Amino acid sequence: MWLELQIFGFRALWSPYYFLFIVALGIIYQLVTVFYRHKFTSEPKPSRKQQLYFYTGLLLLYIIKGSPIDLLAHILFTAHMIQMALYYLVLPILVIKGLPVWIWKKIFSAPIIKRILSVITRPLIALLLFNALFSMYHIPKVFDFAKGSPLAHAVITTVILVAAFCMWWPIFSPLQETKKLSALAKIGYIFANGVLITPACALIIFSGGPLYATYNEVGGWVQALSLCVPTSVLGELSLTGPEMFSPMPLIEDQQLGGILMKVTQEIVYGAVLAHVFFGWFRNESERVDPLPTTNPTES
Repeated sequence: MWLELQIFGFRALWSPYYFLFIVALGIIYQLVTVFYRHKFTSEPKPSRKQQLYFYTGLLLLYIIKGSPIDLLAHILFTAHMIQMALYYLVLPILVIKGLPVWIWKKIFSAPIIKRILSVITRPLIALLLFNALFSMYHIPKVFDFAKGSPLAHAVITTVILVAAFCMWWPIFSPLQETKKLSALAKIGYIFANGVLITPACALIIFSGGPLYATYNEVGGWVQALSLCVPTSVLGELSLTGPEMFSPMPLIEDQQLGGILMKVTQEIVYGAVLAHVFFGWFRNESERVDPLPTTNPTES
């Protein structure tokens, strides 16, 4: 498949402009949080762990949106679902944990943004908002519409990404004033997320036929490819459909995508659940009074 993808060219495969954008984000992070942070705050620079989280997030972002995975996501539904799982379930965690607390304080204290965030980061609203938007995005008509327009695709996926940040915020918030869930409530919150995302995955997995024109109609497929392949390149190619690049029938590709999304979600939620549970267990263990010891001289 790799050799076959070469026909789309270097720009479509590796997105050099997006790579420069990622590099710029990394430089800005370093300048704002390390070299010139004294202009914004008196707080110390981010710890090595925070920097590792953030730069890992940038690397993941490039892999998701700038590497050949992004091109494959417009060719194979399986690749699309892997992309979505990493983009919405993993990336926000890395960014939340990578940005210093003082930056989050400034974001949450901005006049207009403060009011909006105070609502959409409430656990119940964040929970319903993300899962509703994710499910609606994978309704066939909405999905095909988004894939057919660069502007619609950018707006819709960005809105869902913001909702994903809000969904993870009650679990990983570094701000004391927004930590509203106890450890046990966080466990229930994670379970609820797993339940609410299931209908969208089930619709895809158990569908009796291909759902999306983006992948089963040549016109819709080529239109979706134009999101990451220059029009000049597409005009020179003779494309007949995704089967050019995969031996899998469309329905099997679709079902495998739904399965991989659900499995990835279970792995991520399971890891977060373990993190919350063991953190709670450790804190509870530290609160237990030590067993009284008997002084040998008293016997």
